[in-house]
Amino acid sequence: MFLYGSRVTFYSFELNLQTNGKVPLMTEQKATNVTWHEHKVSLAEREKIKGHKGAVLWFTGLSACGKSTIANEVDYLLNQRGIHTIVLDGDNIRMGLNKNLGFSAEDRAENIRRIGEVAKLFATSGTIVGTAFISPYKADRDKVRAILAPGEYVEIYVNASLETCEKRDPKGLYKKARAGELKNFTGIDDPYEAPEKPELVLDSDNKGIAELAQEVVAYLEKNGYLKA
Repeated sequence: MFLYGSRVTFYSFELNLQTNGKVPLMTEQKATNVTWHEHKVSLAEREKIKGHKGAVLWFTGLSACGKSTIANEVDYLLNQRGIHTIVLDGDNIRMGLNKNLGFSAEDRAENIRRIGEVAKLFATSGTIVGTAFISPYKADRDKVRAILAPGEYVEIYVNASLETCEKRDPKGLYKKARAGELKNFTGIDDPYEAPEKPELVLDSDNKGIAELAQEVVAYLEKNGYLKA
């Protein structure tokens, strides 16, 4: 059973003068002349048309653990079944919406905050959203969970060891980080806080993409996401 509520948080941005105005700082909304507008079409009505629940599948893990590849395979499998889906990929988002953000702790937090809000918009349209982001900090992931209704956030930990990820290293990022050419790289000189109680853990060390994607679909089926 899913209970969907409405949680609204407003934000504004200020420029950090200590960094030449390049880092957006999040503060509480100061304007008093804004009003949240409820939609005439309810989430339940949107889900009825689509024939399934809206949800955010939050894939998290080290770089090269397989997040994007698995998310895309799940997207494909669900699409073949007529499920309304979309994938928000870390690299793709940084080429557009978040192109002004770097990889400092502050920028990472803002990166995840923005994605969480975008994912929420899709989920409240009855769409199943796959998000593939390292999202290394537990606090940032917890904030995304908090803005979604109970049952909407599905944290999926793509568990692959640092050794495995370094061996894969399709972009050569670990090599650059080890050489000191990349700073604040997760797993090397920046921490990754593994989920403590994720909804699903995928063993990316020992299983292939197809098998892991099927595990995600099986979880969605078992927990009632694929029917309205």
